[in-house]
Amino acid sequence: MTFPTPSPADWKALAEKGLKDRPIESLVHLDADDLAVRPLYGAATGVQPLFAPRPSDADGRAWDLRTLVEGDDPAAVNTALLADLEGGAASVVLRGTVLADSEPLSAALDGVALELAAVGLEAGLDGPEAANALAVAGKGSPRARLMFHMDPVSAFAETGEARRSMEEHLVLAANTAARHAGAYPEASFFLAGGRVVHEAGGSIGQELAFAAANAVALVKAAIDAGMTAEQALKGTVLGVAVDQAYFDSLAKVRALRLIWRSLSRAFGAETPAVIEARSSRRMLSARDPWPNLLRLTAAGFAGAVGGADAVVVDAFSRSNGRPDAFARRQARNTQLVLMEEAHIGRVDDPAAGSWFLDQRTRELAEAGWAEFQMIEAEGGIVEALRGHVIQPRVARARQSLEAALSNGAAQMVGVTKFVDADPRPAPVEPEASIVPEGGGDACVPLTPIRLAAPFEAKEAGR
Repeated sequence: MTFPTPSPADWKALAEKGLKDRPIESLVHLDADDLAVRPLYGAATGVQPLFAPRPSDADGRAWDLRTLVEGDDPAAVNTALLADLEGGAASVVLRGTVLADSEPLSAALDGVALELAAVGLEAGLDGPEAANALAVAGKGSPRARLMFHMDPVSAFAETGEARRSMEEHLVLAANTAARHAGAYPEASFFLAGGRVVHEAGGSIGQELAFAAANAVALVKAAIDAGMTAEQALKGTVLGVAVDQAYFDSLAKVRALRLIWRSLSRAFGAETPAVIEARSSRRMLSARDPWPNLLRLTAAGFAGAVGGADAVVVDAFSRSNGRPDAFARRQARNTQLVLMEEAHIGRVDDPAAGSWFLDQRTRELAEAGWAEFQMIEAEGGIVEALRGHVIQPRVARARQSLEAALSNGAAQMVGVTKFVDADPRPAPVEPEASIVPEGGGDACVPLTPIRLAAPFEAKEAGR
């Protein structure tokens, strides 16, 4: 039996009938990048198919289940790290003063086979020093899977402070990568992150552009330090945030893969993108942390279905401090359920063939590319930050997000809707605040926000 294929005109007639007094244009919405989200997509509306799969599986798994371990005491970090690896994680990212030297870092990595479990760093502007410590901990094993994750630009953008000029920080990161490239051929060196824009309230196009411009700055510095373009590109991991808006988040990951394809071709050494997707912190609630489990599950789904090579799902209690063992286990198990029970990684590119998602991916890639070209026209990412070019654009996107929550156009479960009058707290571990050290360079910071914070403050004042 063959079924008739309705035309857009057929759909429009039925839609107008259902809308009654509302115009058909009321179904079209503009996002923070001024992209129109339409009610109907199809071959008849000019959508072109798109295929943007992750290049390969992660040691037999669809993606790398990566966890974030934060701490200052080597023994406590070691306990948490081993618990994650024994509990199903494939790799970890470390954060905290444990990265300050090779001795505490080596103690934290006691019992970890670095040839099997990849270990990454989140050390901000201290990335080169932490990278040197990790290189010592790797004991020169050529098969050690080290992820130095140096990302000085994001650290500078978030704090607005740097001890040296950013040119010096980039040179230092690049020289560190070049020095360790020979000893650790399996290592990745840079994390070209765009998450700092997302966490400050920026749009998807702005986040993609920041990641792309960040990558260009790092790769250029690495080539100047003596690395080949292919080495620099293969040693660069792209970082983006994924949140509860899973359609947009997964389209963002796919769009970043398209942008990287163009970037690597421009350097004359086309390489597949390696993407690390981390769950958004701006979407987390603090007063009632438990609904965060829903948001984090949606974010993990988006990263996996979007084709991220590695996915980091944060702990649901992260807004109140460092997560305890229970919260870390929940974060890890969220991914395990998506991977081992829901089997969402069995298809290379599950979004391919969806008219809406293919069109959305292409439009986000084009929006990101346009923003990237604007940044490059200003002299690159560092000059655009110093010149206060990026920050006002992010501020406008943030204002549109906040306005949507204020006027009811958008909702947050447990924050603006279905608010628990007597929420249960979740235990956390204390976390010391870090004061950035400046004196060498400065810009207006892209300060992280939490969208729930204003509503929680009102609730606390009642």
